[in-house]
Amino acid sequence: MSHTVYFLDKSATFLNRTADITSYDKVLDAADGISRAKVIKILENHNHIAIISDNSEQTFAEFSNEFKFVVAAGGVVIDNSGNTLMISRRGRWDLPKGHWEEGETIEECALREVAEETGVCASEILKPICNTFHTYNVYGVWELKCTHWFLMRGSSGATAPQQEEGIVAAEWLKPDEVCEILRDSYPTIRKVFASL
Repeated sequence: MSHTVYFLDKSATFLNRTADITSYDKVLDAADGISRAKVIKILENHNHIAIISDNSEQTFAEFSNEFKFVVAAGGVVIDNSGNTLMISRRGRWDLPKGHWEEGETIEECALREVAEETGVCASEILKPICNTFHTYNVYGVWELKCTHWFLMRGSSGATAPQQEEGIVAAEWLKPDEVCEILRDSYPTIRKVFASL
């Protein structure tokens, strides 16, 4: 199993030494030493790098230790007409998601975050989609967020974007509109839709 960590629009994928690496801009061998600082430096000049090792799971776990690990959940909410609920934040279309809170299941977290960020209460979780990893620096602390994504059913209608979270819109989009906006969305969001 491989893991891809997204740094905004760039990524580092952890692979076993036997994997196909032809689609990557640069390949790093974990035997030469891998650190957060080294990966970030290399991503300044490359968009998609592969990090190969004899045990990609162990290499990814060691790399993860350099971050504060955060668990989150969110969802792709569809209505009976096939429209998808999406949010606009920081100039890009995104999906509702947020931090897991102690005492709740990851599914409860996903449903709660969708409701908080959009004002829409999804009626049910249909299935898990995938997990994504992305990293960011918040006030000098590097965090690695693992987001658990679920496909959900919801009823289209009025939305209430959570403005205190920087969400300027929450809208039901038709399938062709979703395809259009995904071009400028985050790679993690494109991965979620590709995994449906």
